[in-house]
Amino acid sequence: MYRYDAVDRLIVEERVAQFRDQTERYLAGLIDEDAFKPLRLQNGLYIQRYAPMLRVAIPYGVLSSTQLRALAEIARRYDRGYGHFTTRQNIQFNWVKVEEVPDILADLAKVSMHAIQTSGSCVRNVTTDVFAGVASDEIVDPRPYCEIMRQWSTLHPEFAHLPRKFKVAFNGAREDRAATAVHDLAFDLYKDEAGEVRLIVKVGGGQGRTPRLASIIKRDLHWSELLTYSEAVLRAYNRLGRRDNIFKARIKIQVEALGAEAFGALVDEEWAQLRGGPNTLTQEALDRVRVHFIDPPLEAWAEPATRTLPLDANFRAWKSRNVTAHQNADYAAITISLKREGIAPGDATAEEMDFIADLADRYSFGEARVSYHQNLVLPYVARADLPALYAELDARNLARANIKLASDIICCPGGDFCSLANAKSIPLSAAIADKLAPIEQDLGAIAINVSGCINACAHHHVGHIGVLGVEKAGEDWYQILLGGRPDAGGRLGVLLGKSVRQEDVPGLIDRLARHYLAVRQEGESFIAAVERTGVDPFRAALEAQEVAA
Repeated sequence: MYRYDAVDRLIVEERVAQFRDQTERYLAGLIDEDAFKPLRLQNGLYIQRYAPMLRVAIPYGVLSSTQLRALAEIARRYDRGYGHFTTRQNIQFNWVKVEEVPDILADLAKVSMHAIQTSGSCVRNVTTDVFAGVASDEIVDPRPYCEIMRQWSTLHPEFAHLPRKFKVAFNGAREDRAATAVHDLAFDLYKDEAGEVRLIVKVGGGQGRTPRLASIIKRDLHWSELLTYSEAVLRAYNRLGRRDNIFKARIKIQVEALGAEAFGALVDEEWAQLRGGPNTLTQEALDRVRVHFIDPPLEAWAEPATRTLPLDANFRAWKSRNVTAHQNADYAAITISLKREGIAPGDATAEEMDFIADLADRYSFGEARVSYHQNLVLPYVARADLPALYAELDARNLARANIKLASDIICCPGGDFCSLANAKSIPLSAAIADKLAPIEQDLGAIAINVSGCINACAHHHVGHIGVLGVEKAGEDWYQILLGGRPDAGGRLGVLLGKSVRQEDVPGLIDRLARHYLAVRQEGESFIAAVERTGVDPFRAALEAQEVAA
């Protein structure tokens, strides 16, 4: 994983000192709320429903065990003993105090972490496949390119005040696990016939009030032009993006209004001034970063008798669901589910973070990762160690074998925390999981996403089943969408009907699930069945149940 150099450390330390001064002046009444707001936002500090929330960047989801322990200590010292991992591969602390945030940032700086640009109208935390560098279907390791983008975009003076937030993702595998279709700017990496890395560039994806899938505006871009072309995209957006209407400020609005081809032509005009210029990447520049992403010293697999534990049905289920194939056949990537009964999806206590950091040291060369699905991953686990690792996880209620199943729900903090939310999402997610529990194994892979408002932090638009919280007369109501997917077959879900009361949602989703079980063909997944039959039969199944009731 990438290690900060002297320049990185200086930038972060100076940013901490700057924000400490800004915070002290704000608390002393020398800066008013309106002036302080953009300053705190670009340092990851929100004011939520009940308390301030700090969002900490985890670039492309990669954490050292030291960093994970630091997050645990922050949760313990400054929060209520836990943190919330998000779809952006970040962590949020929901109960911090404004006056203590500079101290938190200083503690983060000690372990090469920060909260810079995790909010505000700027380039946000760069994301990618949680299995980058280890996935068996990988074509190009995207992590060096993510890191180059992170370094270039952090505190970039020209793009510090964009019309709206700007999210970037990279995918280098055959299966898109980075949800590139719903990003403002995204790259698919591949190799041409000569073995050179090339990029497919997509722009204008996003969710919220006007969801849109990203459009391809450039193919066969050479890796050396990553930054020059990105700069051209951002310049075009910065110039055209509306600042008079927050709901029409995202790049997706410009791409939709002009058309992808016309927007791409504007980007090419900008690129003509930048191509081959100072930001053109050299092999030396790429190698400087890529050297940080070489494999740890993996060993040939052996299975000593001392490591062998009873392989019961629970272990086999966990191995089937939570173990992902690795580029090295003697190793595996292990997903630790943070979807437990009675615990909000994506939450982990300080003690659990410390425990997983210890596991990372003993089983995964000191590295852990945060997934798009709000789980944690150990990317370098010897297959010989799987039984022992499972036993330790099981003893701490962290071995739930539910990855990609109905209870592996993506969920935002919703009305329990967020001041923007229209409805609660955490208790509804638990109710949905409980309702589907009897048929969960039979259902197989299904993605259920629950958002508390139209801002779509849980990506409900691209869930196989998406749930959106709305408000009616002060009560929590919800809309249900069907057929979305965030992968290479990117698709936006279709609204099934009018909003319904909270208590009705689990039953309606159960009906959708049971209709699938009734119509599926052999080996057919839920989303494949929806795409084969279309949405209307599922909608009709709901309506038939309502009439019968």
